[in-house]
Amino acid sequence: MGRSEELSDFQRGTVVGCHMCKKSVREISALLNLPRSTVSAVILKWKRGGITTALPRSGRPHKLKEEDRQVLEKVALENCSPSVEALTAEFQTASGASVSPRTVRRELHEMGFRGRVSTYNKPKGGEKAEKKQAAPSQDNAKVDVSRLDLRVGRIISTVQLPETDGLYVEQVDVGETCPRTVVSELAKHIPLDQMQNRMAVLLCNLKPAKTRGVVSQAVVMCASSPDKVEILEPPSGAAPGDRVIFPSFPGEPDKELNPKNKVWEQVLPDLRTSDQCVATYKGAAFEVACKGVCKAQTMSDSEIK
Repeated sequence: MGRSEELSDFQRGTVVGCHMCKKSVREISALLNLPRSTVSAVILKWKRGGITTALPRSGRPHKLKEEDRQVLEKVALENCSPSVEALTAEFQTASGASVSPRTVRRELHEMGFRGRVSTYNKPKGGEKAEKKQAAPSQDNAKVDVSRLDLRVGRIISTVQLPETDGLYVEQVDVGETCPRTVVSELAKHIPLDQMQNRMAVLLCNLKPAKTRGVVSQAVVMCASSPDKVEILEPPSGAAPGDRVIFPSFPGEPDKELNPKNKVWEQVLPDLRTSDQCVATYKGAAFEVACKGVCKAQTMSDSEIK
């Protein structure tokens, strides 16, 4: 498939969804009218890292063989090297290939390791410079709901995770270039047909976590009790990507919540629905500016998680 015929993110998500429903490459190819090689490539990329989006291409040929690229990807995922030079040395030991740090940096960049690659570019001066650069971070800032990146999302499609009876895998539009993959323990509470093309509230800055081989990139926020769960509903007119705000708790959310600081764990006990089913934090409503508040359908005075 030529560059002009690149698959859309929705098509890639559909291919993965069909694969998770145990359809063969031949069946998916016929169903979506796509070449088998394209279907296989999308499924392989998803199996390696939970990635369904098309990564940028440099336009130049790869200097590494495909098997060496797989070794490099594994080394990058399993090691937190202090520099790209150290990572290159680890890769050469594992693969036997002889490459430059510049080639390793470029190959990782094309694989999608943008954040990880940026950590290889340490400032001059070693640890002292790093500590000085990290000083303004939000790690030690006040802990309240403003540090959560809560957004309106639209669940585009949902499939049940194979060999489970409680897990769904959703493709969710949260106002970004491509949908996020989300794993939710909702299959025992909400029928599959009610999970398609519906609005929801998503927590978008928890560290991505892998569940049964699928990388989950957000959390669907729900009112919850031991025997019932309801997805929080944004106000009418809200659009994917709209920020959920709390005027009483101003501030910008963390880019990604640091698990060591347990911000989510400290905020969670103060998230509840009111007696009017409105989602709140310490009594302040989940609000979408100029559009209204977020609510549960019927669950009042319930936990939110």
